[in-house]
Amino acid sequence: MYGLIWLTDLRNKLGRIELLIMLTSALCHDLDHPGYNNVYQINAQTDLALRYNDISPLENHHCAVAFGILAKPECNILKNLTTEQYKHIRGGMIKCILATDMARHNEILNKFKVMQPVFDFTNKDHKELMKIMVKVSDISNEARPMAVAEPWLDCLLQEFFNQSDTEKLKGLPVTPFMDRDKVSKPSSQTNFIQFVLLPLFTELTKLFPCLEVKAFIHRFSSFIESCLSKSQQEDNRGFITTNSSAGKS
Repeated sequence: MYGLIWLTDLRNKLGRIELLIMLTSALCHDLDHPGYNNVYQINAQTDLALRYNDISPLENHHCAVAFGILAKPECNILKNLTTEQYKHIRGGMIKCILATDMARHNEILNKFKVMQPVFDFTNKDHKELMKIMVKVSDISNEARPMAVAEPWLDCLLQEFFNQSDTEKLKGLPVTPFMDRDKVSKPSSQTNFIQFVLLPLFTELTKLFPCLEVKAFIHRFSSFIESCLSKSQQEDNRGFITTNSSAGKS
């Protein structure tokens, strides 16, 4: 988020309060994440799903935890603000963090598409921009160099596989893109980049040409090629191991 603010020169386009909202939202958007997504929370009827009536249970929880921390005297970075300023920041943070629910991705992207051609930084609707910026920060791992992105991707896939394993164990519907028996690293990234990340970056680049979406596309392509290459190497090792074992028997 900090890098995007500097790259897009938002520090000279938005007020300090708006910048604070974006930075704090990005910092807090996944607080106390349990490692299981909203679909699991709802299907398993967890405490979070019951508490928030199946409506973005994780994102609502992240917000609640964030403001619980900020309420502590030793953590209250907002204590010197006026009541109106606090309400403004709280409202903005809630909107930004709730916008990270991927179930709302198309809704938020489509709203931004409509607004983007006539976007005005002085208009109060720039809150929509703040939501988009926090969203793109949230899911932009693949925009980073391969050496940085891949370890985090491996952690994410393991989290996905853990969820699908638990879903199978509990007899819950298995989330297709998390099933270790059906999903590979290349396939998961190809779909995510093509249908989620690129459309988002493409729209944002219309407002901020400095993002250079072509450079991102090249990096994404390299990312996929690297994943495919490693996947093929793993398949080959598995084939050799299997045949070696068969020969010994």
